[in-house]
Amino acid sequence: MSERIYIFDTTLRDGEQSPGASMNLDEKMQIAQILEEMKVDIIEAGFPIASNGDFEAVSEISKNIKNSTIAGLSRAKLPDIDRAWDAVKHAASPRIHTFIATSPIHMKYKLKKNEDEVLEAIKQTVTHARNLCDNIEWSCEDAGRSNLTYLYKAIELAIECGATTINIPDTVGFTLPSEFSSIFKAVKNNVPNIDKAVLSTHTHNDLGLAVANSIAAIEEGARQVECTINGLGERAGNASLEEVVMTLKVKKDLIPYHTNIKSEYITKASRLVSSITGFSVQPNKAIVGANAFAHEAGIHQDGMLKHSGTYEIMTPESVGLIKSSLVLGKHSGKHAFSEKLKELGYDFGDNALMELFGRFKDLADKKKDVYDEDLIALAGDKSSSYNEQIKFVSLKVNAGSLEKHEAILSMIVEEDKKTMKSSGNGPVDATFNAIKELTNTNFRLKLYQVQAITAGTDAQGEVTVRLENDQLSSQAKGSDPDIIVASAKAYISALNRLIFKQSKSIMNKKSEIQIGGV
Repeated sequence: MSERIYIFDTTLRDGEQSPGASMNLDEKMQIAQILEEMKVDIIEAGFPIASNGDFEAVSEISKNIKNSTIAGLSRAKLPDIDRAWDAVKHAASPRIHTFIATSPIHMKYKLKKNEDEVLEAIKQTVTHARNLCDNIEWSCEDAGRSNLTYLYKAIELAIECGATTINIPDTVGFTLPSEFSSIFKAVKNNVPNIDKAVLSTHTHNDLGLAVANSIAAIEEGARQVECTINGLGERAGNASLEEVVMTLKVKKDLIPYHTNIKSEYITKASRLVSSITGFSVQPNKAIVGANAFAHEAGIHQDGMLKHSGTYEIMTPESVGLIKSSLVLGKHSGKHAFSEKLKELGYDFGDNALMELFGRFKDLADKKKDVYDEDLIALAGDKSSSYNEQIKFVSLKVNAGSLEKHEAILSMIVEEDKKTMKSSGNGPVDATFNAIKELTNTNFRLKLYQVQAITAGTDAQGEVTVRLENDQLSSQAKGSDPDIIVASAKAYISALNRLIFKQSKSIMNKKSEIQIGGV
């Protein structure tokens, strides 16, 4: 029997710290539920002291998720730990995850503490956490740049004080696999009580080595891997859950370890996270990218026709991928539509389903062929559960080399229908100007990205928009056969998210509380 690797998913905490990726309570719950269906062992649901919204989300997830351990993050401060415990104590299996930096640069410039002061903080906070909860994880932030002798002392002390999991993070994505694995080997050989705790790895992808470093850590004793769906996370992201899981599955002959993850849910989880956050998955992304199982080169196609194993090291079905097929059209009924959505991983209530079915019929009237990707885009637009204060109604534009670029836009703004005619440097600019004038907003447009969902001149366009102000950002997607309409929908969706953040603040106050973390 191979040894088990525990999967610790931090999409809802570290992943949500990506600029523009914050989620509301309903969206966090959707992701938590699919992680539970995947049989993720530990779900880090958030950072409870960061905001009231984050506390509420962790608390509700703790009450509703029964088959996964629920963790809340806290700094090495007693109020943080108390707040984390208050959020996770409702869980069937709660965990407090606390951390403090151990690298010279972090201790000197961020913590402004010396080595002895950090050790004292570890002693106080881990002991306090263990008095509240039996399941304590302790992380030595920036372990990759820490002095090993000091690291041994800190880890030994954390275990003495009650830590049951020791997480060694490469917080800034600095180490090579050989360096990172040597840290785990050294810890195993030099920390006398290390056998009393589970070793964990948490890696960032600043050099593109997060997954490689996680695998290297497993080979030297790590039995928990911290990761996120689609590799979401701060800066360049975290180790990608799907890549770690499938590496262990495909290379089990050389890496004799296994997870309990139901890999058939990977694609569903990837699409849900992408839809909710507005972060598109790059086409060449491993495992879940649109091109991951696509073959265009003649030699590759010839090999695939003869035997799929010539160019595919795993089957599309093993990650829950269903190949695109033309099974729905304008004559399809609601039952077939509903069953197809379930096949693609979506399940809506009657009211939402009827609304979505109407939008599907409208799309089928515009497009000759309706692909699975088109349905995923429709479902993704619907999966957002923000209370939309602004709704798209209609758009008319003048465009072309001889026309003045103008947009006539109608929207519902706080239940009132409003119409505005605006001009701009192109139809998209004119449309965005109309939205800004109708809503009296002027957020910075930091990202505008367009891609076709399927092939053909009648394909739906998918637009990604990111808006920012001085402290907050939000990102969203919109789809429509008309790319200008898709642009308006994406901008409005991002605007709704930003308004939600300003008024109810599900996660932020980042400027007041340095979330950071491992």
